[in-house]
This record gives sequence, structure tokens and C-alpha cells, in this order.
Amino acid sequence: MTQDNAEPLPWVVDQTVSGVLERTAARQPDRDALVFPGLGLRWSWRELNERVDRVSSSLIGLGVGRGEHIGIWSMNVPEWVVTQFAAGRIGAVLVNVNPAYRLQELKDALAMADVATLVVGAPFKGSNFVGMVEALCPEVASATSRDWSSEQFPRLKRLIALGERPGPGWWTWSELEAGDEASRPELARRVRSARATDVYNIQFTSGTTGLPKGAMLTHRNVLMNAYYTGERLRYTADDRVCVPVPFYHCFGCVLGTLVCPIYGSAIVVPAPSFDARATLAAIAAERCTAVYGVPTMYVAQLEHPEFARFDLTSLRTGIMSGAPCPLPLMEKVVSRMGVREICIGYGQTEASPIITFTAVDDPIEVRVGTVGRPIPGLEVKLVDPSSGREVGTGETGELWVRGHCVMAGYYNNPDATARALDAEGWLHTGDLARRREDGNYRIVGRSKELIIRGGENIYPPEVEEFLHHHPAVAEVAVAGLPDAKYGEVVGAWIVPKAGATVTPDELRCYCQGQIAHFKIPQYIMIVQSLPRTVTGKIRKHVLKENAIEELGLGDAARIETA
Repeated sequence: MTQDNAEPLPWVVDQTVSGVLERTAARQPDRDALVFPGLGLRWSWRELNERVDRVSSSLIGLGVGRGEHIGIWSMNVPEWVVTQFAAGRIGAVLVNVNPAYRLQELKDALAMADVATLVVGAPFKGSNFVGMVEALCPEVASATSRDWSSEQFPRLKRLIALGERPGPGWWTWSELEAGDEASRPELARRVRSARATDVYNIQFTSGTTGLPKGAMLTHRNVLMNAYYTGERLRYTADDRVCVPVPFYHCFGCVLGTLVCPIYGSAIVVPAPSFDARATLAAIAAERCTAVYGVPTMYVAQLEHPEFARFDLTSLRTGIMSGAPCPLPLMEKVVSRMGVREICIGYGQTEASPIITFTAVDDPIEVRVGTVGRPIPGLEVKLVDPSSGREVGTGETGELWVRGHCVMAGYYNNPDATARALDAEGWLHTGDLARRREDGNYRIVGRSKELIIRGGENIYPPEVEEFLHHHPAVAEVAVAGLPDAKYGEVVGAWIVPKAGATVTPDELRCYCQGQIAHFKIPQYIMIVQSLPRTVTGKIRKHVLKENAIEELGLGDAARIETA
């Protein structure tokens, strides 16, 4: 077991999200806080804090009570950030709703999280957020005033539109921005009564198995996580952080919009959703010192036809996370983009999200070959899933973590909470890892993604890492496929580089003599793209389901699960 408790507790340990913003606004009121180059928007810390204050008072004036759930369903827009801090300021709970959700997913999220107020984004590309809300809540579409109730969502009391007022049943953001002077005394009382241990945020897990679950995160959870992430990246008030990742996800709203006010760093948001050119342009124009992204985002920037025209020399550091980070890609990010101090983090929503993180002064081999050490204040151990014994250095086990990062539980789901958190406070991540002699960790796969071929354990990331070195391979995913003889065999899905061609036989020859024979993929599918979630995670269950049908492996699958 490893534990990093040597450092004294940081100042954020007893702070709230609102308190952090107020502190930074007082210390550096005129420095850039939030920049949206595409909107021509540039707010100072003073202006951001004042806007949060006005919206906070308005929400109280609308009747939003302490502990009520405020959902936000929108792309990356300035109002998202204001809502994030305003919810914390009035003692409400922010509920992050994925903007990629459609009707059934939105219905589940609103019901599951007992959302009482929903901030609804303006239309974006093919997403008519208002229209979908009214489809699920027809009462508001036909309402003649704001006095309505929803049969399907009895907790839902108010809808706030970003943009024009859709109808009489709606409030608008511009009305909130006006403020409510009568609510100021109550706002002051709410601020004084807030505690770091209050639940502040509900974030849904990805829901790769069954319905998503709402992880409840406290002010302390997210602020301690943000603080230690920024410390590893050596952030100061001079840093300018480019955040092209979605706000609804922990990556964007904890490692981005909460890290920055702790250190006084500017938040630069290139576009409502990821756009490679807009990201490159924002880095160049705003002289960003850090950039965030999942691997596919970095690939898109490096391969953009206008890449060479943008001056990226201001970049120093950043984060690549959200999916396995292949070594060749990391090397290009360092050499071509100049992100010489880029770091990798490992975590999950239930851990607020970071558990382990590399540091800017780690050797490049550590920063590209591991997910670093636990952040201070956390205990980590590796446990054999079958025997329950703690394993030693170099052995593979499920990673368990305990400490300030661990969620308060899943909202209204005690059974799921009991499965994830044991009586001693350990969060069972479901991820398999190894600890090296130097104390750094490598993630070798999900316990449920482990491939067992005739008794041999195969960890997909190891095979993926090897195949990434083939000169024609741009992306790769590896997963187990059912087999009547071995139980499971290795399947690999390969996306070739632009202009390159490669065959399954060529790839198998490439593997011969380089990796163990049982790790060589029996099935290799050459594809144009890989199905992903909006945060960049490969949807391996989709690949497996499609392959079982296309390859006629249904009988073997039935044998495997019998």
C-alpha cells in the first residue's frame, strides 16, 4: 500500500467552491479569468465573481432552496461556468447533464437526480435542447405562465433558457443576470452556512453497464483534487489554460474551471465543443501555457492541415487523459506541439477524478509510460480480485483508493454505493494496475476487460501499446472475443493512418517473435474509426457486440457465458 500524507493540508481543505472564487477575485480582480475567443468574451475575476453574485441572488429569488438540485444541459458556454459557481454559492447541488444525451437519457438523468431547476442550452448543430425538454415536459410547452407542474418529473419546478424565451413557462438567463436585491440577505446567510463537506456536485458515470449512476462529490472532494492537480502542473497566476474538453465531465469542470481559480490561472475556452482548428488558434492567440485533451483531440490537432501556421511556443504543460495514451502520440505532443511538461493522470468520476498523476519534472519515460504516483492525502493499494489479498510491487491487482477524493456515494442508490465503497472507506475502482519499483503506477486494464485465453491473462493496453508502434497504425482497440476452445481470444480493431494501408496478415507478422503468441490477435478488423463516448473513451462493448454478430461467434459466446 502506498500513501502520500507528508505534505501539510492545503488552504482549500475547508473552503467551498464559492469561497475560492471570492478569494481569487479579491486578490487579483483585474486579471483574466474566463476567455472565449470565438465569442470575443473576456471577463476578469472581478467580473466573473460579480456575475456569479447576481445570478446567485436571482436563483434564490426564484425559490431555489439550499440543497436543491440545479441541472445544466448545455455545450461549453460562459453561462455554464457562472452556473457552476452560483450553485455552490447558494448551497445548491450542481447536476452535470451530458449535452450528447437524447430523450431517454435526459429523462433518466432528470428523474434519477431529482433535478428541480434545469438550465437549458441554446440550439447547437443538431441538438435542439429546448425542443427535447418540451417533448419530455409538455406541460411547459403549453403553459401560459411559469406556474406549471410536470407529471413525469414532479420535482422539476423551473426551466431557464440560454437565449430567447421559448414560451411563457420559461425563465431566461438574461433575467437571472439582472440580480435580485431582495435576496441578498439570504444569499449572505447561505454563504456563511456552507461547509466543505456539503455535497456540491452530482456527476453521472459513463454507464457502460446498466444505467448511469450519479456520483455525489463534495466541495472538499473537487477542490482538493483540483489543488493537487495544479500543484503537480506547477500552475501560477501567469498560466493560461486551454480547456477544449467538455465542462459536463470531471476533466473540464474540476481539472479546468476549478483548478484555475485556485491558482488564479486564466481559463481559455476555444469553442462550444471540441474543434481542432479553434483549439490551435486559441492557444496561439491567447498564448496559452497549458492545454488539455484526450488522445483523439491531440491527434486531430497534430493532423490538422493548418497545424504549422499556428505559433504554439507558449505551451509548457498540459494533461492527456480520459483514455490510454500511446507512447508515439505522447512523443509527438512533446516534440511537435512543444508541450514538454505534459502530464498524464488516472482517475474516475467517483474519485473526483484524479487518483494518480505524473509531475512536470518527472523523466519523460515516467510521464509517458506510467500514470504517476497518488496525489497527496490518498492511500492506494492493489488487491487480487479473486483472493482479496493485497499484492506487491510488480504484481497485478485491482486498484483501491481511500482519502479526500472518494465520493460521498451514489445519489439514491445505496446498493451501488455498497458495491463501490467498502466499510473501511476504500473505493474499489475496477481497474487493474501494477506498481513499479519507483512507486509509479501503470494501468493494465479494466478487471472486466481482462482477456483470459486458455488460462493466460492478457491485458489489452499492453497489446494496444505494441500495435501503436506499427508505422501504419493510427488507432487501435483490443478486446476479448469468445472462443469455443480457449474461452476467449484477442480481437484487435485497427484504424490506419491517413494514406496508409495495412492488412491483418501484415500485422500478425509484425507481432511474431515480438509479443507472446497468445497475445497475438486472432481476429484483426481494419476500420475507418472507433466508436467513442463524448469524452473519448472507446466503446469496446459496441466493437465486441458487432464483431460477435459479423464473425458468427454467437455459439462461442453462449458457451462462454453458460
